[in-house]
Parts: sequence; structure tokens; C-alpha cells
Amino acid sequence: MTSMAARDATMFWLSRRTANDVFLLYCFAETDTAADELRAFVTARVEHIPDLRIRLQRIPGDLAYPRWVPAEFTSQQIVHHQPDGLSWPLLLTRMGELLGTGVDATEFPWRIHVFRRVRDAPQSTEPVVVVLLQLSHALADGTRAAAIARALFAPAADPVVHTHPGVSVDNSAKPPVGPAKTRAQPVDTCGQTCGWIANHANPRWLGVLRFPRQVVTTAWRGRAAYLAQRKLAELTATGEVPPPTTGFAPCALNPTSPVVDRDVRMLVIDADDFRIPGKTVTVVALTAISRALSDYLAENGERPARLGTALPMALPTQSTSRNNYRGLSIDLHIDEPDLRLRAELIADDLTTRRERALNPLLSAQDRVGETVPSVLAARDVQHADLDNVPAILDGNTVVSSVYRGPTDLTLAGAPVLFTGGFPALGTVMHLTHGIHGIGETITLSVHSDPKVVPDPDRYLQLLAHALKTVVAAHR
Repeated sequence: MTSMAARDATMFWLSRRTANDVFLLYCFAETDTAADELRAFVTARVEHIPDLRIRLQRIPGDLAYPRWVPAEFTSQQIVHHQPDGLSWPLLLTRMGELLGTGVDATEFPWRIHVFRRVRDAPQSTEPVVVVLLQLSHALADGTRAAAIARALFAPAADPVVHTHPGVSVDNSAKPPVGPAKTRAQPVDTCGQTCGWIANHANPRWLGVLRFPRQVVTTAWRGRAAYLAQRKLAELTATGEVPPPTTGFAPCALNPTSPVVDRDVRMLVIDADDFRIPGKTVTVVALTAISRALSDYLAENGERPARLGTALPMALPTQSTSRNNYRGLSIDLHIDEPDLRLRAELIADDLTTRRERALNPLLSAQDRVGETVPSVLAARDVQHADLDNVPAILDGNTVVSSVYRGPTDLTLAGAPVLFTGGFPALGTVMHLTHGIHGIGETITLSVHSDPKVVPDPDRYLQLLAHALKTVVAAHR
């Protein structure tokens, strides 16, 4: 059993107030494999992936952080949606409904949704299988989720064995696939090994006994964080560290009304149509999004002076937390009409934001959160204001960008065609974007609140046109 990192516990506590699950879409060519064989295929793979064989155990009264405990795969974790043969637009409608749901990590922290024989999908003239992998955010961030999916759909050493009706598939001889790394030893809330005590002592009493030490440690680390913050301010003043972002004012994309319904749209593109010499895929996509957002808002009667995006950045350092990232606040520079110059400004902003985010002095603040007593951390999440939009935002939208590796993934022998992802909507963000590549295919996914984007097809049209315009401006 392993105690959860404080940040992962926060994701779990937030899930009880808002839908924040991670959703990954993988589209495969259709296969002759029967539904029970697909279930057996997934079951066999799960046996070799530690991240998919655990669940969360809460501690009564939140006197200690929740723990990860072993869990067996259950049939409820694979949902074969009926009817087969949905059209692509109808599939998107069904996915929009699913994005408002959440798994209960205390029962199982992940689920797979399977749609068979989907018609008119991008990148295919034939029917396809669409798999939507739903993960509790406490279990994984975007990068770790992609690693879990890669382990789940890694190419098999042997071809798929089709069974006769009523005969189960035996995949037990398949070699283990590469699981996402999971810390094996039990740790306490400070990251220290607990060994036998963590496994056998009452976690409620352990939480009570740790409380005084945690309070002292938090205060001590708080002082260190204050000194680090003061040092960072000095380095910023001398120009040795880039300055912090000034933030962005809310606009029509950030209403105070709660999210009720959700729309999903996807733009699947060949990588060659995305490439600009000297520019990353993320920069090209951000530039296209900046153009599409400003055009869409202008068509709907709003012309904000500035727009920005919150961009999660995976941290390169090892961490006990499964959510190992830091948010960047990126200016989309919509006031620059020249798209070549705008792309340069966005690229520069991305570089400076990353440089500041990776400064070791910022880690001092992270270390404070690691030792806050769980009962206090849970109370803070419970009472956090999720109903009002702040006066200054890190971004008007969210853009998540993850490359998910080569196109060697398969579902029971059927090759992968493309992948996508949908950052969650919330109080502040009513429009989010995903940039996900696999092999030579890149998908721009759009997740929106119909009250904010009443015509998602028009927005997707503007996004496609903006991408072509940005690429053309550089050629």
C-alpha cells in the first residue's frame, strides 16, 4: 500500500466537486475480434500494468492522505457502447456526454469505453473501433496517462488468437508490456518509507501521530518558501530570471455560469500539413488557436485586447506525485496581425515561461504543499471557491499538448489510426483544446460548453482555416 502524494489527493478531492477525469481517445481500424475476445485482451494486458491494478482507499475523517491499495480488474471497467455502427458526428455527441462523468477511484480509478464499427471517421474509409480511456486525475496526468495507454495497447509479440464462440482467449503467455513507473514502497506524506508500519498500523492513528510533525515541517518549509520567493524576486528584478506573467482578464470564454453540457470536435491532420521549419507543433497549434479564437469571438461581437492560454508542462524531475507538471501562462499575442511575428512571440513566451517554471526556487513552494496535514488540505479543497471567476486568469482557455509516440499501438491486432484528448471544463475554462500526436498524425481536439461555443462546427472550421493560414504564412 502506498500513501498518495498531496497533489494527487487534491485531484481526488476535487473530483468530488467537479468533473476532472482524464480522457484519451484512440481510434483503431475495425477488427473481426469479438467483444468477449477484446475484453480478454484488455484483461490480460491489465495484469502486467501496475497502474491499472490499484484503487484508492480513503482514510476516515481525512486524518491521513488516501492510500493506493491493490485491486482486481472488474467487468464494469470495460463498457461496450450500443448500438454498433454509430456515425462519427453521433459518436462525438456520445463522447460529449461521457466527458461530464467521473469514475469513483475508491471503486476503480479507470474505465474503458468501446465503440464498434463507427462510420465516417477521419483517416479511414472503413468502419473503425474507437476506444475512450477514462482515468481518475488522481491516478495520472496527461503524460502518465499516455504511458499507461501505450502499455495497454503496445504491439503484441504474437498475433491475436481468435476463438470459437463461447471459448475464452488465453493471453497469459504474452510478455509484460512496459508499464508506467510506479513507486513500489509505501511512503508517508513526506515521501519517507514507512515499511511494515504503513502496512499494518491503523492509518487514522498514524495520521494523528504525524500531525504535529507535519505542522512543524510545513511551517519550516513555509519559511524556506518565503526566502526562495524573495530570492526569486531579486533575480527577476536584475533580469536573471524572466518575470512572471501578468495574467489575462476574463472574456466571453470564461462565464460564471456552471458547465452543464459539453461538445466535442476533432481536427485530424497529417503531420506534413502541420510542420513549419524552426517551430514546434505546440507553437504552430497555439498560433492557429489564437487566430481562430479571436475570429470566433469577433463574429460573436467581442474583441478582447488580449487572450492567453494555460498550458500544462511536464516536469523533467522525478516525483512521488502522479501529477508531475506545472502550468504555464502563455500570451497568444492576438494584437500582432503578422502571423509569422505572432508565432515568434508565442515561441519566445513559451521559452521564457518554461525557463521560469523550471527555476529550482519554485520547488520550495511545492515542498510546502507536500507536508500540509491531510485534514487541512481536504478542508481547503472542500471550501475552495469554484463558483466565481477570478479577476485575473492564467489563461482564457487551456491547451494540453502531448506526443503519444509511434503508431505501433494495436487493439487485438488492429492498428491505431489517430489519438486525441480533452482537457476538462470547469468554473473558469469553458473551452479547452488538446494537441495530440501519434506517428505522423496530429489531432486538434476541442472540448467546449455550448453556452460559450454555441456553434462548435463553425469554430472547428475557423480553426482549420487558421492552421492553413499560419502554415502558408511561413512558406
